[in-house]
Amino acid sequence: MKKVLLSLIICVLYLQASAQANYMTRNGQISFFSKTSMENIDAVNNEVTSIINTGTGEIVYAVLVKSFRFEKALMEEHFNENYMESDKFPKSTFSGKLTNLSAIDFKKNGSYPATVEGDMTIHGIKQHVTASGTIVVNGNKISITSTFSIKLADYKIEVPSLVAEKIAESIEVKVNCQYEPKS
Repeated sequence: MKKVLLSLIICVLYLQASAQANYMTRNGQISFFSKTSMENIDAVNNEVTSIINTGTGEIVYAVLVKSFRFEKALMEEHFNENYMESDKFPKSTFSGKLTNLSAIDFKKNGSYPATVEGDMTIHGIKQHVTASGTIVVNGNKISITSTFSIKLADYKIEVPSLVAEKIAESIEVKVNCQYEPKS
């Protein structure tokens, strides 16, 4: 009976420690920018869900594709129907890990350079990616920012030749998420 009770106490303490290491956002921001000589395309999604485990460095993002907002409604329609096929591939995800976790002190306020490596799935295609960014710790809140590029061809996003001059082959992606302890 003592062994069972001791095991139960250890499990509860472990789960509490793990829960305290998880930070979450449901209103993170991911934006992308396509620049060509013909036209610039900018879209923002303010409904990004993400969790970071400060103990293990694991980080995940989930993005509903239809939540990207464009300046022009027609761009949004073309994005969802013709390029991203949002009904067929409704979300994009990233699952990875901080590769320099030991250089980040989540218990001390400050700004820390960070590198993350993992698998990004867009348009049903999974690619292994590495990106760098900044983690800011301020009390019990964490902010993560990053800017990186992706190639449309890597995710089999086809651009018709008729509009190829209006859409860049490589898209700049910006991540800006504010996390709070997961309750």
